[in-house]
Amino acid sequence: MIDSIFIKNNAINISDVSRETLKELDDYGNSIILKNKDINLISSSTEKSINSRHIIDSAQTIDFIDNIGINTCTDLGSGAGLPGIVLAILMKHKKPQFKVIFYEKSYHKSKFLVDMSKKFNLNTKVYQKNIFKEKNLSTDVIIARAFKPLPIIFDIAKKNFKKFKFIILFLGKSGNKILKETLKYWEFDYEEKKSLTNSESIIIKISNLKKKNG
Repeated sequence: MIDSIFIKNNAINISDVSRETLKELDDYGNSIILKNKDINLISSSTEKSINSRHIIDSAQTIDFIDNIGINTCTDLGSGAGLPGIVLAILMKHKKPQFKVIFYEKSYHKSKFLVDMSKKFNLNTKVYQKNIFKEKNLSTDVIIARAFKPLPIIFDIAKKNFKKFKFIILFLGKSGNKILKETLKYWEFDYEEKKSLTNSESIIIKISNLKKKNG
């Protein structure tokens, strides 16, 4: 079970998480495990560590999301809704107008996202669509976790979105190497924070993205 002590021990800056919110996060994690028997939402090997491996890992992006200028967040390749559903639950009472938009081409995973949105009364919109085929999208934040490599996500951001402020991504142990390589082809500013759930991983917030030589 996720509780306030667990949140505190993981040093996540969620100052006013209610008992109700913690229960919803716990219920959501249990819903993933239950549905995982029917469709592949998460690796079965991570079911026992779902709190740290998935829920808390997603929740730690709140430091980048809980910003006065951010009202919409678009989760690409959403799968089980990690991190989008977690963020929607966390922000539900803090900022009711905050909306999470999901793009997930799988029917069954999209249905799960709709079911979770209804279950927890979340401000969301689920599109069962291939993000690569969508155009002229607008959002404040593009976020992706375990979706596509960094350069591909940058291409999606520039080609498929007409407007966005930030991109938030999870990078593994080779994250800094990938960033340096990507800077050869793209210009961008970024903030970096160490993952609280994996010492070899980082989370980055990208801004002012521009492709070099056009």
